[in-house]
Amino acid sequence: MQLKGLHHLTAITADAPSNHNFYTKTLGLRMVKKTVNQDDTTAYHLFYADGLGSPGTDITFFDWPVGRERRGTHSICRTGLRIKGEKAFKFWSDHFKAHGVAADKVVERDGRLTLDFEDFEGQRLSLVDDDGKGETHIWEKSPIAAEHQIRGLGPITLSVPDLKPTETMLTAVMNTTKVREFGNTGVFKMNGSGPVSELHVRVDAGLPPAHQGAGAVHHVAFNIPSADYNAWAARLKELRIPNSGPVDRFWFKSLYFREPNGVLFEIATDGPGFATDESIENLGKTLSLPPFLEGRRAQIERGLKPL
Repeated sequence: MQLKGLHHLTAITADAPSNHNFYTKTLGLRMVKKTVNQDDTTAYHLFYADGLGSPGTDITFFDWPVGRERRGTHSICRTGLRIKGEKAFKFWSDHFKAHGVAADKVVERDGRLTLDFEDFEGQRLSLVDDDGKGETHIWEKSPIAAEHQIRGLGPITLSVPDLKPTETMLTAVMNTTKVREFGNTGVFKMNGSGPVSELHVRVDAGLPPAHQGAGAVHHVAFNIPSADYNAWAARLKELRIPNSGPVDRFWFKSLYFREPNGVLFEIATDGPGFATDESIENLGKTLSLPPFLEGRRAQIERGLKPL
């Protein structure tokens, strides 16, 4: 059994309207699902992705009334977003400057052009050159021209104080391969190509533990074929990895567990997908609820702020 690559990444915002504005207008992503946290229905769960809502392209947010993140280790510390080519980096550098987005200069990191920036809450993000690898599904109504649009996730970077226990989990349990190192960072590859198939693990032995809040990442999810779901559930049970057990999120099925340094991992199926209850043309336009929450729609809608 192999992980196909990244599935989605879920972060935290304390300002859903501004979050929606930044990710759809400034970054030009498509909101492909407007729903709620299934374990806390007072909070939005907003999904931004490519034009089809493809696995491996979703950056998602829980909307919670919390203070800012305290940065540190035992955390997911940076989220990569893929773009293609030098011209795209020139566009995004100028675009960020024009929109007042905090951004660094373009550098080469791990052999790829990279542009680090932050959203309005300090969410740490990077644009990473993926050299055009993988499928592209543009969003025709994006304010960003097709050739410069964000193509998906990757890589995701963890910060840990000790690499060995995390490396054992990634290689012995999750079947990734450590392919290289750069600086204090190890690169672990899944069964795909390009940055969407990579998890980067940085060793920060001197940092204090992070404390989650607005601007933090809640968890990262890895993509598996739907047909492998039961086998992964059985594998975690057989290896006695504490985990959530099977969880049906309606648009995909999940398994949750923490790696030894405390970062929350999710394994998520590539189907049935976001078009299960909405047409591709209408993704994200209205509040979407899984069937088990539909009977509470009126109550849930009253508790949510307009976007």
